[in-house]
Amino acid sequence: MEDNKQDKKGYYDKLTTKELEVLAEMGDSEAQAKLGYRYRYGKKAKKNYAKAIAWYTKAAEQGHIGAQNNLGVCYEQGKGIEKDPVKAVEWYTKAAEQGAIGAQWNLGACYYKGTGVEKDYKKALVWFIKAAEQGDLKAQNDIGSCYFYGYGVEKNLAKAVEWYTKAAEQGYNGAQFNLAQCYKDGDGVEQDYKQAVKWFAKAAEQGHPWAQTNLGIRYELGEGVRKNYKKAVEWYAKAAEHGADRAQFLLGLCFFYGKGVKKDLEKAVEWYIKAAKQGHAGAQFELGKCYRNGKGVEKDHAKAVKWFSLSAKQGDELSQFYLGVCYENGEGVRKNSKKAVEWYIKAAEQGVPEAQYNLVAYYENGEGVEKNQAKALEWCLKAAEKDDERAQYHLGLYYEEGRGVRKDKKKALELFRKAAEQKYAPALCKLGDYYYNGVEVEKDDEKAEHYYRMAATRGDRWAAYILSDILRVKYAKKLYNNIILSEMEGLEPTDLGDDFDDVPF
Repeated sequence: MEDNKQDKKGYYDKLTTKELEVLAEMGDSEAQAKLGYRYRYGKKAKKNYAKAIAWYTKAAEQGHIGAQNNLGVCYEQGKGIEKDPVKAVEWYTKAAEQGAIGAQWNLGACYYKGTGVEKDYKKALVWFIKAAEQGDLKAQNDIGSCYFYGYGVEKNLAKAVEWYTKAAEQGYNGAQFNLAQCYKDGDGVEQDYKQAVKWFAKAAEQGHPWAQTNLGIRYELGEGVRKNYKKAVEWYAKAAEHGADRAQFLLGLCFFYGKGVKKDLEKAVEWYIKAAKQGHAGAQFELGKCYRNGKGVEKDHAKAVKWFSLSAKQGDELSQFYLGVCYENGEGVRKNSKKAVEWYIKAAEQGVPEAQYNLVAYYENGEGVEKNQAKALEWCLKAAEKDDERAQYHLGLYYEEGRGVRKDKKKALELFRKAAEQKYAPALCKLGDYYYNGVEVEKDDEKAEHYYRMAATRGDRWAAYILSDILRVKYAKKLYNNIILSEMEGLEPTDLGDDFDDVPF
């Protein structure tokens, strides 16, 4: 039976489900397709996936392109029928070859992702183009992505921007977001934060969570807009409520540090947890720190280790470092030097200077790893290059003593200076030593005293001890000179000052 040729835009929609069933039983494919839709979504009929599949199949077998596409969707998603991506592709192909826009995009997506067929970007692009030529905005956006990444076509960022713009100007929020990213990063267009903000805002206003997150970031950083932490929080909150893990994490940071919102550590933890449970490595790390330090939550080293571990396994270098610290100190886990070294190495290889420096002692002492002075030197050099003051000082000791390197006190002095510039007490004390003894510098008691005093006020006991000796000598000299002067002039000794008041014992 041929399809009923009456006005299909409204005629079938006005019919009751029973009336549709009468036509469907007579072989009307449009009625069959409509029934499939009603049963699938529970529109004017109780939701029933089995019936939906049955009616879609009848219509599809008669060549109804909408039913063919929808049946493909059911097979791809496993709705009302066992999931079968291959069957989905079969039905999408039938509809796509008849010009169904939705099916053309669905088929392109299958080739793009390798769903039900072998992944083939060129074929995906072919079907995206067919759908795009009929005005499908998702397809236009996806063509942009093919050009952006060079999938199925030579990479061409300018072409990507053309396609993103085409879909974005027609209001497709996914393309608006992608276009904003291009303007933000200067991909295919000149970098323009104002344009980025414009397109992020358009997508964000349509509820695109990633765009909302990125718009919040622009307000936080003041890129393309005047810096406004409150606005940033507003957009983070919108995205976070939509379940965007990055926004949840950033909102947590805002509550933790009181940026754009009243400081609230407990609220911060709440948002960290939401993001962490979705697998956001940064949130897992921050949550681990909260449990380790008892910030916004009761201190719990075991839970800290749990979250550090989840983040570290995703490659987060700071979590790897903290996990090393936990194993080194026995925080939340049994002390294990070997495990500590393993995690420090992972963090060190990603450039964390604290981890690089911590490895020095392990390799020097052969704890948790085979003793290896060359390795200790290697990691000390890496950390020192990243301006870790402890490593600079330690490397200075190597050159001073000739450990693993040729003895070079001039080089040692240079390294001690670098560490001292960061107010590292042992390095300040070393500079005091060098000036006091005239090593690689002209002897200068005033400079020596200056550096000893700086080191002492920062808790260096050796500097405090030397400084006390220096001041005693100064006191004795002053006393002697005062007595001699007084005897010569027949006067009483004068006040000797308060040199000892500055010495921290």
